[in-house]
Parts: sequence; C-alpha cells; structure tokens
Amino acid sequence: MTTKEKVLQLLVDSNEQAVSGETLASECGVSRAAIWKAVNALRTEGHKIEGTTNGGYILEEDDVFSPEIFTKTFSSLFPDFAECHIECFKKIDSTNTYAKRLLAECGNLRSPDGALTEAGKKFHRAIFIAESQTAGRGRIGRTFVSPEKAGIYFSIIYAPEGGITEPARLTACTAVAVCRALKKLYGTSNINPKIKWINDIFLGGKKVCGIGTEGITNFESGQIESAIIGIGINLRKNPELAGTELEKVVGSIEEAFEKKSDSLASLPRLNRCELAAEIIGQVLKIFEEDTSAPAAHSAIMMEYRNASILLGREITVFPLIGDDKSSYKATATSIDDNAALTVTLQDGTMRTLNSGEVSLKSASLTS
Repeated sequence: MTTKEKVLQLLVDSNEQAVSGETLASECGVSRAAIWKAVNALRTEGHKIEGTTNGGYILEEDDVFSPEIFTKTFSSLFPDFAECHIECFKKIDSTNTYAKRLLAECGNLRSPDGALTEAGKKFHRAIFIAESQTAGRGRIGRTFVSPEKAGIYFSIIYAPEGGITEPARLTACTAVAVCRALKKLYGTSNINPKIKWINDIFLGGKKVCGIGTEGITNFESGQIESAIIGIGINLRKNPELAGTELEKVVGSIEEAFEKKSDSLASLPRLNRCELAAEIIGQVLKIFEEDTSAPAAHSAIMMEYRNASILLGREITVFPLIGDDKSSYKATATSIDDNAALTVTLQDGTMRTLNSGEVSLKSASLTS
C-alpha cells in the first residue's frame, strides 16, 4: 500500500474526525512532508480533505472508493468469499471486456474431468470493479454510460462444475441478488426494487441497474464453461444524461429516495464500496443457493416473479431487435423456472420468449 493509500485509509477509518499530520506520519512511517504531499495528491484526485488549525486533516466525504476499502468491506461482510481474486480500476474501457481479454489469455478454467485448472482456481469468482468506464456495454451491444461518482460498475467470472446450461437463469439469479442487496442496505419499508425481464432493475419508475451476462465456451468440449456477469448500478443522477431521451427512463437510487422524501436529511448514506460489496456477495451466495437443490432454485425464481414489473401488463415484444415492424402487443403472463417469459397475444395465442426485447414505457412503471 502506498503512502497515499495508507493516508486515505486512515482518514476513512477516523469517521470524519481530525487526524493530525504527526499521527499520519507515524502510522505510515514517513515524514510530515510526505504526508502533506500525499494529502495534496488525494485532493487532486477529488477527495474532500480539509486542514484544521491544529494541523489535523478531516476527510469530508463518506463515499470513498479504493481497492483497500472495498476489499476490507467485502471480506468483512462475506468472509466465505474473502479469497476471491479482486481487481479495482479508477477507469477502464469495460469490466466485462477486460474479463473477456483475461480469459482469452489464461486458457480453460476447468480440465476435462471438471476440476479447476490453476487459472480456474484464480479466476473462478474473480471480481473486477471500476469507478468509471469509457466503453461500458449493455445488452445487445448497447452503450452503458458509466461516469465517475454517479455509479459503480463491476463484473464477476463464474465457472461452475458442469458448465452453464441455462445462462438466463444466471441473469435472473443476479437480478434477485441485486434486489436483496438494495433492500438489505436501504430497508424494505423505504425501497421496493422491481425487475424488468430479464435483466433490468427499476426504482421509482426508472431503470437504476443493468445486468449483462456473457458466456465463454470451452472449444475442446463445446460447453459454455464460464460466464461473465456484468453489473452497472446508478447511485446518483448521471450528469451525462441531462437533456437526453435516456434521462426520462434512467434513474438512480438517490433520485428514487428523493421522490419519497421532502428532506435531504432523510436520504440514506450512499457508499459505492458498501453497495458493490453487498451486491457481489449476494450474487455469489445466490449462485450457491441455485445449485444446491431444485427446491432452492424454484424459491429463487418465485422471488424473481414476485419482483417482476411486467407480469399482468400489456407489453410490446420485439422478436427482431430494433425492427419495429416485427413487434406485437401481448400481455406478460408468467415466467418459468428457467427465466423464459410466457406472453398471451390479443387473439389468445401463447408464446414463450427466451430472448428478444420487451418494451414497456417507463412512465407507467411504479416501485
């Protein structure tokens, strides 16, 4: 850990109490001048650090993201996953793209008998987190706007024994895990996350989280050996969306709370380290639940259905992505245990959708 990172950690641990330069120098094993230099570097990076008359320093923000703070938070909340490989980035093109490059270079994660290879021991359940992305991607190649401070963006590599036979189930399980994390952090009485089939989380009528799952095939076996699950979640209003059409449909956790409250003082503490750690831990836990027994999976999918924002509503189905001429109206009827959506057409015909696009105007959605 560098001096700058140690100083940041000490200031975070002080819980907004002043820490003297002398104390920081002693704890870091460096001179007061080195502490002054580290503090200035942190200020340059955007951290709000104020000096006091007695020479102490106060960190005047509670949403600090750093690899050390995230790792400490994650291992504390989920000790069973404390050994997971973790990489954090200030800025990256895309965490999913990075994970795909890494897997292309390291080879298969499992041997023909299903045992984890050396690469598999390292990268099964690996976690990659970015504060911002320059080329974030949503489903079907769409752009996922990922600015610094507004949200947090991360990917998980998952390579279960036996491979992945139902990729949509992973996406559905991830959506349930995100909902669990949001309710645990912010209270079920304050927040009611909903799932738009198959991969979007809504709060207050707007999308606050997107999930993208990509399968990686073992060319020797032809099996989908592993998956990269990418998650992007918006904590605060995205300044890059101001004045655009997306502003009408994309929201944030902070905005959802503001709609429910007349006082900024009652808004919850929003912290990217805490949110990312809780979501990732819940995802890994639910993946274990899903493979433990058929009954466990059925319970998870019941949770998914109960959180659905589509069931019982009229929707527009696009069988060919982006082709309005192929679209048709239908009512979302049910979601099965493999996350397929059944719809009923206006003539009573029923269809099962395993892929494609479902459209429902955001303005008609409520949390």
